[in-house]
Amino acid sequence: MKVLILGGTGLASTSVAQQLIDRGEEVTVLNRGRTPSRLSGRYRQWTDDLGHADACTARIRSEAWWDCVIDMVSGVPERATVVSGACAGIARQLVFCSSTNVYPKPADSYPVRDDHRLGATFPSGIGKIRCEEIYREGERRGDYALTVVRPGQIYGETGGVLHSLGQSRGFLDRVRRGKPVIVHGDGLGLWSALHADDVARVFTLAAGNPASFGRAYNAAGDEWMTWDQYYERIALAMDVAVPPLVHVPVEILCEIAPGLSDQVHRSLRYPGMYDMSRARDELGWRQTIPFVEGMRRTLRWLIDHDRIAPWDADGDYERILAAYRAWRT
Repeated sequence: MKVLILGGTGLASTSVAQQLIDRGEEVTVLNRGRTPSRLSGRYRQWTDDLGHADACTARIRSEAWWDCVIDMVSGVPERATVVSGACAGIARQLVFCSSTNVYPKPADSYPVRDDHRLGATFPSGIGKIRCEEIYREGERRGDYALTVVRPGQIYGETGGVLHSLGQSRGFLDRVRRGKPVIVHGDGLGLWSALHADDVARVFTLAAGNPASFGRAYNAAGDEWMTWDQYYERIALAMDVAVPPLVHVPVEILCEIAPGLSDQVHRSLRYPGMYDMSRARDELGWRQTIPFVEGMRRTLRWLIDHDRIAPWDADGDYERILAAYRAWRT
């Protein structure tokens, strides 16, 4: 199978490309060439920028046919328009990496099914919705068969360790040293996170698979955990004691740190529970990497590559803790 991957150096797209290479597919990756590749095996590398519409279109259409084009990078309609036009008539299938951020928060029901209505209210989710619409328009014209994959929180080697104030890596040193860790709300909200290799399997099982044509799939995992359990399992993966968990009401956190807590306000305060039954039933997908095991792998990579910042490098964290303690008194 002849596959073009737009991306191929990011957290999930590296896993997608590697799995297809390992499967023996004829893989070409197209990216800006700014991030060192972690791929191994036989593949072709093209360097270009999807922001350069004419050059990118010419590059994609320099081949007469693609069995599958996987767009791992588009998040704005202008970029999806370029890719859709470039693939028209020369790609059997287009697989688009969307996001669970396209769903409204809070959702109408949980766990959120793949056929739930779309309704994001913040820019990244709105952009992905518009990209999905553009690709659906191409599908209706008969330009290609479309498959949409919607990952939730992705983590893995190179990073993606989310916490209540973002993804700053000083947080991991806090856990390692037993420093207090902020948890938004009461810590009982449910969340899910999926290792990049398991996210990638949704893409690679769908690629070239007629059963996936015209379908959308969640890629968020089966392992739901409370936020307290999330932090406890990160500590377990680090082989350290659970640090003191400081539960800060969402409203207070947003008042103390309006910029840093934006993600809490628009997303993390709501359940991150997504139904994976369609991927299981139609593609044969299964989660293979439990959260603690995947986090151990991630932390090992970050430590080996000296990517964990000192806990006190993030002055905002201590400022927010002090402000909350002052508020309580």
